[in-house]
Amino acid sequence: MEKPNTKSSARLPGWLKQRIPAGGGYQNTDQLLQSLGLETICSNANCPNKGQCWDRGTATVLILGKVCTRKCGFCSVGTGKPQPPDPTEPARLADLAEKLGLKYLVITSVNRDDLPDGGAGHFADCINTVRSRLDFMEFEILVPDFADCQDYALEILSTARPFVFAHNVEMVPSLYPKARPGGDYELSLKLLEKAKQSYGDLQTKSSIMLGLGETDAEIEQVFRDLRSAGCDRLTIGQYLKPTKDSLDVVDYIRPEKFDFWAEKAKETGFKWVISAPFARSSYFAEQKQ
Repeated sequence: MEKPNTKSSARLPGWLKQRIPAGGGYQNTDQLLQSLGLETICSNANCPNKGQCWDRGTATVLILGKVCTRKCGFCSVGTGKPQPPDPTEPARLADLAEKLGLKYLVITSVNRDDLPDGGAGHFADCINTVRSRLDFMEFEILVPDFADCQDYALEILSTARPFVFAHNVEMVPSLYPKARPGGDYELSLKLLEKAKQSYGDLQTKSSIMLGLGETDAEIEQVFRDLRSAGCDRLTIGQYLKPTKDSLDVVDYIRPEKFDFWAEKAKETGFKWVISAPFARSSYFAEQKQ
């Protein structure tokens, strides 16, 4: 069997240590989110880029609550029985975008397997409400796999176009049983493929984490699978254990290996690639390449 990318390490390497900004921009974003009662994936998933992004006045909003209907070993978001969608959330999201002066808004959600549309209608309401107030706004949505309602969800979301359509495969498929037991790699690929077919020239996007014990060959196969599904954009980042109960890191991938993977991804045909230890799905999502 091919060896993983690099040797594992018990200590956090130097390239993964960073200072957390706590300036005026960070404080302003934090206070505004609290005052509006909005959740972010930044906080709920313990994202390492939270300080940097909030200091820049950006945040990835987590809609539909902070309780997920699935439990993945790599994620720190709470799991259980979520509350019904909050009809006031779209307007509060518009307030946030207006007060932060945003021009590009990334919206994501927990898995909502309890809803007939997987939460697609609430995504559409959020986009359309913000757009009615800020017609220049560009959107990126990072959606769950809509396991039992993909066609229905995509039909609903079509009322809120245009947007960048993102759905993360998260990791190589061999790791799903232990790290993403509620997910289905083929189902995730199918969603990206259906979105591309349904929405034509709309950009689709996915993300993969490294450092869970995957091999180079598996990573390259994920690149090919995503391109076969029509995926245009890709982020590649280092898995970092978000809580003491989360899966352990197997490998810390060196920055130069992320540079290598960026070139490989571009060679495979991706039009937009961010590959770095701290890269996450919405990291500098507003950048045009």
